[in-house]
Amino acid sequence: MERLIDGILVVNKEAGFTSRDVVNKVSKLLDIKRIGHTGTLDPLATGVLVLTIGKCTKMTDFLTSTYKEYEAKFELGYETDTLDVTGQLTKKGNKDVSLDQIKTSVMSFKGHYDQEVPKYSAVKIKGKRLYEYARNGEDVTLPKRNVEIREIEFLGYEDGSVYIRCLVSKGTYIRSLIRDIGVNLGTYATMSELLRTKQGMFDIKDSYSIDEIEKGHFKLLSIDEVLKDVPSIEVDDELYKKVSNGQKLSIDSNSSFLKFLKGNNLIALYKNEDGFYKMFIKF
Repeated sequence: MERLIDGILVVNKEAGFTSRDVVNKVSKLLDIKRIGHTGTLDPLATGVLVLTIGKCTKMTDFLTSTYKEYEAKFELGYETDTLDVTGQLTKKGNKDVSLDQIKTSVMSFKGHYDQEVPKYSAVKIKGKRLYEYARNGEDVTLPKRNVEIREIEFLGYEDGSVYIRCLVSKGTYIRSLIRDIGVNLGTYATMSELLRTKQGMFDIKDSYSIDEIEKGHFKLLSIDEVLKDVPSIEVDDELYKKVSNGQKLSIDSNSSFLKFLKGNNLIALYKNEDGFYKMFIKF
């Protein structure tokens, strides 16, 4: 019989596995079926992968809306079709770029910009994912998204490899950021390593490897722990009826989210949209 578990599990993903591989592995280890993840990591990438279990699967959209921090390594002088070292070489260029030029280019990307998504990605165009077009050799116009590079830092340069750290908004592709740094330098650049160190409140130092999970050395975070910093409102009978019906509410608050409690029970999470609070998750 399937175990009934609710919670958040922060996994330290190893290279070589897809995010779905990790979900499937944990599902078998914990004997649970209601499980998902809150942000895909490519097989090449490692680090923080947040899994939602049981009732916490309702919180996926809330958890994916946060900023993510990465440490990345990239190589100058060439580009591949996947924008990382797992792909096929498509372009070659100059590697002779000064350290000052690299630093200036990296730092110039702080802020907002329109980023073209990779053709090998799960973004859907006309009902089909971009990687399907790419694998079939079909041409398609790649969409652009306005992303925010909230923080970016040059960490070092060694043997032709550049190391950076960045804190980015939802929907940002680090592969694309690295490609764009290369173009800005008048050459090409390809990602060779990627480590996600943070996703919102979740830090890699609090994550668990698959091996640790298999041995039972892990801790699930509860819904209350994840929402501990969200302001709460205790509902009376009148407000309870409105919240239960998912009504839009006018409440004097500057918080992006509000949680509503009936006694000790969490009943709903509301999101501030255009000055009104609207139902985001009903528990």
